[in-house]
Parts: sequence; structure tokens; C-alpha cells
Amino acid sequence: MSIQVIVITGAMGAGKTTVMAEASDILAAAGIVHAAIDMDTLGIAHVPDGAALDLASRNLASVWRNYAGAGVTRLLLAEAIESADDLERIRRAIPDAQVVVCRLTASLETMEQRVGVREPGMHHDLLVARVAELDARLSAARLEDFTLDNDAAAVTDTARAMLVRAGWM
Repeated sequence: MSIQVIVITGAMGAGKTTVMAEASDILAAAGIVHAAIDMDTLGIAHVPDGAALDLASRNLASVWRNYAGAGVTRLLLAEAIESADDLERIRRAIPDAQVVVCRLTASLETMEQRVGVREPGMHHDLLVARVAELDARLSAARLEDFTLDNDAAAVTDTARAMLVRAGWM
């Protein structure tokens, strides 16, 4: 059984979760069995220092086993991959998978605006400031197999382009 994973990476506000959800809708409409996971949701916890990263990876492995047991062989995964170690944790959680990394990009202004709108709480300023830092880290890491601009394109077009580039459609 061949397992295929598209990791959708990018800075905060690049559209990882939105594009993942749209790609999932496109695949479902085509009758293609798959799962979609936003790694942020698997790692929300207040735990001792250092435990959160491992916890999210262990959660991914557990959730993936359940999907695999149901016959799923394709996974869309939204996660900002900042280092080769981050990518290796995904590969360990989903053994023997063919992993393709798609980096979504947008202008800093667009990403900061998106984050500013969606994060109105107590960490607003910190999160908006993190956009540029994360974008620079992703540019330096260069872990993507391909990049798609997600600044002004329609989400359906971006999601479809990602699926085509990854060889899923």
C-alpha cells in the first residue's frame, strides 16, 4: 500500500489551513479517499517545556494509524516545517510514506493582514510579528519540493494547482 502525504507549509497567514480544506473538498468531490490534518490542532496543550513538540508528533502517529486502519492512503497535512528535524518527525509518524512538501507564499503585508484579522486576542502583536520571522526561517530551510503563490489567487485554483503539482490529480 503506497502512502502519499502532501505537507502544506508556509508562514502564518500563507493559507495552509484554508488551502488544505479546499484541497480536501476537491478530492472528496472526485471520490478520492484521503484525510486532512492541521498539525496546530494536534498540538494545542499546556504541558511541561519540551513536551509539546513530541506530543504533537505522537498524536499525529496515533491519528494516522486510525486513518490507515480505515483504508486511507493519502494525507493532506498543514504544518509550518521550519527544519529538517520537523520533516523527519512527520516521516517517523507516518512510516514508509512518500512525502511531498508544498510551500505556500504570499507577501508579508498579506500574511500579516490575515494573521492580524484572525488573531484578535492577547497575543495579536506577537503573532503578527512572528510572520516575518517564520517566513525568513522557511526561506532559509528550503525544505519544499515546490512553491505556490497564494497572495491573490482563488483558493480553489491554488488547491487544485497543489494537487496537480503533487501528482494527485
